[in-house]
Amino acid sequence: MRLTHGDPEQATFYDSWGTPVEVALKWKREGAQRLHIIDLDAALGKADNLKTVLKISKEMELPVQVGGGIRSVKAVERLLNAGIQYVILGSLAFQDPAAITRILEKFSAERIIIALDNREGMVLIEGWTSITKFTLKDALEAYVKQGAKYFLLTSIAADGTLSGPDLDTLEEACIWSGGGIIAAGGIGTLKDLVALKRVGVDAAVVGKALYEGKFTLKQAIEAVGEN
Repeated sequence: MRLTHGDPEQATFYDSWGTPVEVALKWKREGAQRLHIIDLDAALGKADNLKTVLKISKEMELPVQVGGGIRSVKAVERLLNAGIQYVILGSLAFQDPAAITRILEKFSAERIIIALDNREGMVLIEGWTSITKFTLKDALEAYVKQGAKYFLLTSIAADGTLSGPDLDTLEEACIWSGGGIIAAGGIGTLKDLVALKRVGVDAAVVGKALYEGKFTLKQAIEAVGEN
């Protein structure tokens, strides 16, 4: 399932592609080096899909990064101990900043990704339903000081639109953080991927463009590898 602007009322389902595990294995066959999974049910406060997530991780035998509804230190520990390589933390980072300090101290900062879902310069949490008091710049600087190394920046306005990423914001974020930026939202063409590499992001999350056939994963890998 894929949302537009994070809105459950604007969901697109891709059931015809097969089960989540089957789809994950397809991306592995096509050259994926890491899989990005967001548990939308958990993010929206519904039942989680942990069993499915763990099954995907086991079958993939590739690094998986998981986000959505991870709102306690115990939840982080459960995922990492179960074999998930990277966890994405959004709401927890802003509702309990001290927990992030404990998590970064207990686990390697290499395995923790702070989600900074943003709109008009402000960070939103809880499935994009609640706005925080943090600007994107303030949040990046604060968590860099805490020892965080990786940040997932999603442009809410562009998410699911295929209209292009927010390059200006991402370029600034790369400067503010010193690196470690993963871009998401709006990616719709191979040129978008090349542009993201040019502004300095470390990686990009591509979803809808692949499911809608805008380009193949092989083409995407070749595009960024050649530029």
